[in-house]
Amino acid sequence: MGMTMTQKILAAHAGVDFVHAGQLIEAKLDMVLGNDITSPVAINELKKLKNQKVFDREKIALVMDHFIPNKDIKSAENCKCCRDFAAENEIVNYFDVGEMGIEHALLPEKGLVKAGDAVIGADSHTCTYGALGAFSTGVGSTDMAAGMVTGKAWFKVPGALKFVLTGKPDKWVSGKDVILHIIGMIGVDGALYKSMEFVGDGIANLTMDDRFTICNMAIEAGGKNGIFPVDEQTIEYMKEHGDKPYTVYEADADAEYEAVYTIDLSALKPTVSFPHLPENTKETGSFDAIKIDQVVIGSCTNGRIQDIRQAAEIMKGRKVARHVRCIVIPATQAIYLQAMREGLLETLIEAGAVVSTPTCGPCLGGYMGILAAGERCVSTTNRNFVGRMGHVESEVYLASPAVAAASAVTGTIAAPGELGL
Repeated sequence: MGMTMTQKILAAHAGVDFVHAGQLIEAKLDMVLGNDITSPVAINELKKLKNQKVFDREKIALVMDHFIPNKDIKSAENCKCCRDFAAENEIVNYFDVGEMGIEHALLPEKGLVKAGDAVIGADSHTCTYGALGAFSTGVGSTDMAAGMVTGKAWFKVPGALKFVLTGKPDKWVSGKDVILHIIGMIGVDGALYKSMEFVGDGIANLTMDDRFTICNMAIEAGGKNGIFPVDEQTIEYMKEHGDKPYTVYEADADAEYEAVYTIDLSALKPTVSFPHLPENTKETGSFDAIKIDQVVIGSCTNGRIQDIRQAAEIMKGRKVARHVRCIVIPATQAIYLQAMREGLLETLIEAGAVVSTPTCGPCLGGYMGILAAGERCVSTTNRNFVGRMGHVESEVYLASPAVAAASAVTGTIAAPGELGL
């Protein structure tokens, strides 16, 4: 019996020739990640240990992104804790105001994660880096603390689900629609502690931004991680973003999968996840008009340059509906600058949107877009639980940037096709 792609990476990092699903291993880590919410907890736990030195100051990343710039005294104190720790330990990869970005967009952009890496992060959406052919998964802050000191982590080797992607998606169908379709199909616990491994000739028709989005939301299906094979697009991306060496792993032909799903990308339509679970999906055009109050385009799921371009293309020459607040949040400073240079921000602002500095902002109900009771928001973020973006009586509808932009213009949840696009 062979190994899956994920199992091969874990075996290599555990220093063994073979692992199987359910096996407990201790694996070496290439990167340990934390943010301004989770890192202070880890830092305080680390201070309780006899050995308080980090294992490698270049293999730890601390990204201030959730409440940056600081929104209140507590967030300021959390960030000061991280700043002081980073200074004391000479952490190389510390990112704050001025060099900021949402962690799961920033690390690939900085070339800090590459194919074949094993990465843990004290944030559930650390699974994003599977788009690069890496094993990456979210952990608790105490595991982050142990990882920072030892450079290792314990794992139970996950079983795997195979998703065979075929065909080419339509113009306004993106990675967000693909992963929402999958979550709607298997449910929020359909991949519980499983590796979601994506294969098939359809992958060539997905951009790197699409793949980041798909892997980012693997956790919303309960997945331990999501992962794509390394192809020419992946290699080109890695070369463009740094010179860190990488290792390509491929699943064995006789690897064991608990289930195999085939998805024809050409058959997919723009998809929306209704409150209050990501699995509650419906295709646009299959439901009556739903009036909205706010649109958010951004987050670690959909704040990349492809997403900003799509939104600007749809909103160019149009206006945000009078009763709608449209908030656009580029995921990193580099994306912000690129969008500025391409004139995308001007297009969005002229349409009536506001553009924020990179931050997680309203995604987790933090700030810069909190919802009141009864309000509805179409958001390109990753979760729509009760109270996720504000009042427990508010509603969040998850969608792609294309659907979000079209909805901002129409004032109701809409696909670009309803604008004649």
